[in-house]
Amino acid sequence: MTGLVDATCRWQPPRMPRHLDFTHPGLQELLKREQNGVVSRQQLLELGATDHDIARMVRRRELTAPCPGVYVDHTGRLTRAQREWVALFACAPAALSHESAMPGGDPPVVHVCVGEDRTIRRMAGVVVHRTAHLATRVDWRRRPPRMGPEHATIDVMEARIRSGDIAGAYAALTRACHTREVTPRTLRPALADRLKVTRRSLIGGMIDDVELGAHSVLERGYLQLVERAHGLPRGKRQRTSHATGKRTDQDVCYEEYGVIVEPDGLAFHDSPEARDVDARRDLAERAVSEAVTVRVTYGLVFNDACRTARWIATILQRRGWRGVFQRCPRCP
Repeated sequence: MTGLVDATCRWQPPRMPRHLDFTHPGLQELLKREQNGVVSRQQLLELGATDHDIARMVRRRELTAPCPGVYVDHTGRLTRAQREWVALFACAPAALSHESAMPGGDPPVVHVCVGEDRTIRRMAGVVVHRTAHLATRVDWRRRPPRMGPEHATIDVMEARIRSGDIAGAYAALTRACHTREVTPRTLRPALADRLKVTRRSLIGGMIDDVELGAHSVLERGYLQLVERAHGLPRGKRQRTSHATGKRTDQDVCYEEYGVIVEPDGLAFHDSPEARDVDARRDLAERAVSEAVTVRVTYGLVFNDACRTARWIATILQRRGWRGVFQRCPRCP
């Protein structure tokens, strides 16, 4: 009879559940191409992992957990991108915001935004902002998702203005615009879209000044405290010159009077090589167009603007300007 046993009755070993291991293509796609080596527990479960699979990968140190429910594919120090992904998964649904989403931003902590009704457990190295506009101002297609660059830039400016750091707000604006990911033309609609804005007119004026060509805090200080406040003629900003044989940009040029004003910040002009470059430009302009170059520093603009303006007015008058120096409320 044993030889007649139906084949359908033969013993078969019980089917073991399929395990998800570290080499799973879907997991590797997330880790290597999508999320900078970071994956969430929910994503692992959606790929078919079990609690035992996750525990096994952690035990083998293929994954480590910097915080509950979030894993990275190494045991070393997290990169900036990995810290961002970890913060987003820990606070999900969330998106990068403020300095973490602003073009040119490089904050020491990760800024994320969540819904206004959320309560998030405090995390080291993470700043959480609540917003009612999470759905409309976030680009969820970006990897990682982040606040639109125009709104992130305005958020940073607002925060710095509220703290009294006007110069810092303008520095953030110029840094963002320098990347060309945002421009005054894209920032204005974002500003108009907001019902409540801290110092709206100030932010709007800063955007206008960037568009005029004041590309640094010092250049804006010269525009506001020296030129406008004392009735000097409006200079042309970022005018192109080829006097040295290469293209250079003149910060402020009173072309009609042959006067160039170069606000010099220490960050770019405090080395022998940089001073040689400046001197070469000044000498070339003098040789080619007979234009005289005047260099002004932070101290001359922010600590002695009235006297600086009077001296520049005198230079302009000697070269044909018929205007009159105007005293400002700060003039002694």
